[in-house]
Amino acid sequence: MNKKKHRGFKFWQSIHFKFPLVFALLLLVTFQIVGAIFVQNLRTENIKSFKQRVELSTYVDNSLIASLQKTDTEAANKSIIRLLENVNNENITQIQVVDSKGTIRGDSNVNNRSLVGQKTTNGDVKQVIYKGRSLTKTTYNREGNRYYISITPLFSASGNTNTVIGAVYVRANMEPVYNSTNSVVLIFATASLIATGIGMALAVMIARAITTPIEEMRRQTQKVARGDYSGHVRVYSEDELGDFARNINDLAVRVEDSQETIDSERRRLNMVLTHMSDGVLGTDRRGNITLINEMAQEALNLSEEEALNKSILDILDIRKKTTIRDLIEDQSDMLLDFSTPEREQIWNASFSLIQKETGFIYGIVCVLHDVTEQQRIDRERREFVSNVSHELRTPLTSVRSYIEALSEGIDDAQTEAHFFNVAQKETDRMIRMINDLLNLSRMDSGRVKLNLELVNLNELFNYILNRFDMILDGNDEQKPQKNYTIKREFTAKDLWVELDTDRFIQVIDNIMNNAIKYSPDGGVITCRMLESNNQVILSISDQGLGIPRKDLNHVFDRFFRVDKARSRAQGGTGLGLAISKEVIEMHQGKIWADSIEGKGSTFYISLPYQDYSQGDEWDEF
Repeated sequence: MNKKKHRGFKFWQSIHFKFPLVFALLLLVTFQIVGAIFVQNLRTENIKSFKQRVELSTYVDNSLIASLQKTDTEAANKSIIRLLENVNNENITQIQVVDSKGTIRGDSNVNNRSLVGQKTTNGDVKQVIYKGRSLTKTTYNREGNRYYISITPLFSASGNTNTVIGAVYVRANMEPVYNSTNSVVLIFATASLIATGIGMALAVMIARAITTPIEEMRRQTQKVARGDYSGHVRVYSEDELGDFARNINDLAVRVEDSQETIDSERRRLNMVLTHMSDGVLGTDRRGNITLINEMAQEALNLSEEEALNKSILDILDIRKKTTIRDLIEDQSDMLLDFSTPEREQIWNASFSLIQKETGFIYGIVCVLHDVTEQQRIDRERREFVSNVSHELRTPLTSVRSYIEALSEGIDDAQTEAHFFNVAQKETDRMIRMINDLLNLSRMDSGRVKLNLELVNLNELFNYILNRFDMILDGNDEQKPQKNYTIKREFTAKDLWVELDTDRFIQVIDNIMNNAIKYSPDGGVITCRMLESNNQVILSISDQGLGIPRKDLNHVFDRFFRVDKARSRAQGGTGLGLAISKEVIEMHQGKIWADSIEGKGSTFYISLPYQDYSQGDEWDEF
């Protein structure tokens, strides 16, 4: 918008046009005012001088008075005509003498001599004779020429001087007066236009001298506004404009340095924000988002466009808990739970203010720190302590009860033997639990090292399953309480994998024992093994009751049991699958379960596999 505003003005909007125009208009207005006053005064003085020139001399007036007082009318008229003919005034076009009775006694115009002796029809003359007062006025003829009319009463020279004996009618052409005035006006107007033109030319020169450096400074400031700091403004003179040009050059250099510093800091800040493991949100003073880094976008499952200019209360879904004013007054941390059914996610939100030294608040910065693992560890620690306490208290309570009964003395030897047997089993159970806990503790701390060796997994897996077959074929005391069948579905290809044999056997034993434990009497346990994409996949499926879907993700948690009462009755510690998971992950593998309630469960183990079938590694032996 600013660029269009700077570039889009027309010529008549520029100083090049405005300055000369204003200067010319100022000159014209000045000349108009001065000319109007001068012409008006000149016209007034010319008219005044003209009126003075057309007035008859006192001698003529006295002569006319004397002639009007003669008794001989004819002689008097001739005398009057001679007097009028002797009046030499080129401005006067007509002089007419009328007596007190209104009779025309003489006229300077030869064409009007026939009117002598007749009554005048001029009402103005009659009015002057009647009132005895002079009358002047300006009239126009048919051609539009202006004439000055002056009617002067003539008073008696003897006796009563207030007696009007006649009047003199003088008619003079005023066009020469106005023509001379118009000539002066024309000369003045011409001079004004010439002066205005010269002044306008000077104004254009002055405007150019002013606007040329201003235009150059405008172009330079536009370049600076666009981020182009190259070039400098030329200093044309050592005056205010020259000083202004130098200041713009200095300003461009400083702005460039400042912009480079800001860009460097921005890039550094962007790098920091991009690679931060914490989410960062910045707001304006109204709490609307102005900054959000990638980690915060990922945490909130929002794009930058979706978050910008939205309230932080809505973005963090805390509008019901707090307000912007509360965040400004109290920057306490708060836990935000963004967990979904597929993913647990808990963040700790820390707030701080962006403000000046004066205390003016620009906005709020919120740092989101992922505390999901920490919360999970805390929760598991609490559950672990609770589970250990519960698991140890149950067998200890049983042992204590039987020992107390034995200490009181029992007469029946068979009952006494039974009590000792139960106490021994509960003690063995506690020992197994403590051993499992110690194993898990060593695995968690990284103190367990694997004794890896290259093993034919087909043979090892088959060897483990043969042990369970031998249990079915043993004597009555060793046989399990239920019958089962083990079905094998192995790939024909020998699969060689690096394993810690003892710990791998422990994993398969745990899974097989669970399969046997929860399978119905006469059930089939299907064991499969195949190779896919450099991975060996083992699976063990039973036909038991299955695992509810809501519990499927927790079967490898420590002390977790789907049917707790049944598991304790069968002597389980709740740590077997947890240990199995740790062992498989130490082998860089994965273990998981799938189940359908009422139809059974399947446990899968995936291990990395390197194909040695071509025997390249054996050639050197």
